[in-house]
Amino acid sequence: MNKRIKELSEQCYGGNSAQIDVEKFTELILQECSKVILEWKKEPFPFDEDTAVELIYKHFEFKLPPKYIKVIKI
Repeated sequence: MNKRIKELSEQCYGGNSAQIDVEKFTELILQECSKVILEWKKEPFPFDEDTAVELIYKHFEFKLPPKYIKVIKI
């Protein structure tokens, strides 16, 4: 498991429970992703959805998916 994801998941165990609080874990992942994107926003380079995806995958040290996977705009 990626080091940062492991650190975040360890913050999500409630008391003596052996079960992770999925809602809290999801919130922490979203906060982490938002932080990555907001940091990049300060840079003087162009920013688009593909850049955001690449930054998040890189941040969590995951292999970027094949280019044919498109970002879905909501």
